[in-house]
Amino acid sequence: MRIRELGVIRDARLPLGPGLTVITGETGAGKTMVVTGLGLLMGERADAAAVRTGAESASVEGRLSVDPTGPAALRALDAGGELEGGELLIARTLSATGRSRAHVGGRSAPVGVLAELAEHLLAVHGQTDQLRLRSAVQQLRVLDAFAGAELDADRVAYAERWVRWRRLAAEHDDLAAHAADRAREAELLRLGLEDVERADPGPGEDVALKEEAGRLAHVEVLRTAAATAHQALTGESAGAEEGPATDAGADSLLQTARRALVQAGEHDPALAQLAGRAGELSYLLADLSAEIAEYAAGLEVDPARLAAVEERRAQLTALVRRYAPAPDGDGLEGVDAVLAWAQRSAARLLELDDDGRLERLAGERDAVERELHEIAGRLTTARTRAARELEERVAAELNALAMPSARVRVDVRSGEGLGPHGCDTVELQLAAHSGAGFRPLAKGASGGELSRVMLALEVVLAGADPVPTMVFDEVDAGVGGRAAVEIGRRLSALARSTQVVVVTHLAQVAAFADAHLTVVKTDDGSVTESGVVRLDDSGRVEELARMLSGRGSGTARAHAEELLRSSRAEAEVAAAPPRAPSRRARQPRVRRSTATAERPGG
Repeated sequence: MRIRELGVIRDARLPLGPGLTVITGETGAGKTMVVTGLGLLMGERADAAAVRTGAESASVEGRLSVDPTGPAALRALDAGGELEGGELLIARTLSATGRSRAHVGGRSAPVGVLAELAEHLLAVHGQTDQLRLRSAVQQLRVLDAFAGAELDADRVAYAERWVRWRRLAAEHDDLAAHAADRAREAELLRLGLEDVERADPGPGEDVALKEEAGRLAHVEVLRTAAATAHQALTGESAGAEEGPATDAGADSLLQTARRALVQAGEHDPALAQLAGRAGELSYLLADLSAEIAEYAAGLEVDPARLAAVEERRAQLTALVRRYAPAPDGDGLEGVDAVLAWAQRSAARLLELDDDGRLERLAGERDAVERELHEIAGRLTTARTRAARELEERVAAELNALAMPSARVRVDVRSGEGLGPHGCDTVELQLAAHSGAGFRPLAKGASGGELSRVMLALEVVLAGADPVPTMVFDEVDAGVGGRAAVEIGRRLSALARSTQVVVVTHLAQVAAFADAHLTVVKTDDGSVTESGVVRLDDSGRVEELARMLSGRGSGTARAHAEELLRSSRAEAEVAAAPPRAPSRRARQPRVRRSTATAERPGG
């Protein structure tokens, strides 16, 4: 992560990696600005006062390793961003005038997209802000994850029936709300279908009638044309009174040509073949002449039939104009389009005719609703049982974290109304000491106490509801001694399954770190690019000694060395290991920087 012009930080790079990373430094060096920067990067509300005095804007950039098929990567891609080798670059810029801009995967995006990504990538537990378990829905989800297999079957069954119940209810309500409209539509369709049924058109009937009307209206023209053609072919008139040919017809001329070819064909086979073809033509010509004669004989002037055809055509034209004025989606037009409309309308009429459908839908809806209430009851019982177990395990953790009188209550309230997850609402409540009443988690303790409560919850939930990266700010506020060691031990155990970043002022906590970063002040009170340093072993001893005594005395260094040795031993035996990690895909982690500076001892 890189932070520029934020608070006292001018320009700093933080090389973050897997496991437990602690951030230490003198008071006012800008340690908490790291958490502020992460908050900005994850879509938190921006305060222009956080911009460094004299600077025009502040910016935070982060490079994260993400699962390319995970929800965070998919949301980034949906926002137009791009991944580079499984890494996602996100950035936030805050101007001194209060304007804020966000970039995801190299593309400008709404700040809200960063907040959506944060749900899948990061949990920040600070002195003032908690970016996890803030809403009742998130608290319910966490409780269900903690309950695990006990709820899984019922949760799946409930979700399936919930979708079906919503669909049935929506269909029933729509049917009931639009009953009058549906009745009017059904009546119009019924009248139209009766109209078509009375006319009883046949497929293609309008086309056939058009052809017949054209023939009846032009009998004399057709008869003359047929007679002329027949006389040209045969030399005879094509009528009832046939006389001798006045001129040689085409058939007579063709016969003359064939005979000439036959007589000479005995001298050349090629000519003989042509004679055969002439014979074939004569047969075709004879057939053509006969058909023309037959056609001419069938032509009759019939005014009554013509009137009937025109009347029928007018009836069909009215149908087409009323029900199929334009070609339909299948390219049909005319009477064929009317018949297609009638078929669709009949099917629609079956849908519109209630025939008890409203009652059937209500019955199905109510049956599914009863099933939902039954499953919701089982979910409430299982959640209540899981809530008691969660309370007991968190209480044990709080006792070790120097909060023996603190109590966490998981309040599971069941209502009458059905929701997407059952009838329950869940609220995590805290009584910080024996005389305090239970209050919502975010309001029941001071910043340091709340961070410890969240640490206890995260340790208990580590296997059930893992999050890729967790950040704790001043989780050790107000504690020391053995309690500080317990905090360090639990952070170390938690870091086995997730990336953990901790801002701390206690050497007992910092000693458990896999990576130790220190924020160094320069003479002008700002933090430069080289001001955030990853310490080597000798550097860690010096920093722990400073944290223990305020100066690097020999006694303090000896104590620091002992802390490092004991914490490493503690980490190996893991006195309080987290639950087995979830069998999920590899979780995204902040990439380890390749530009890590090593601070020499002292």
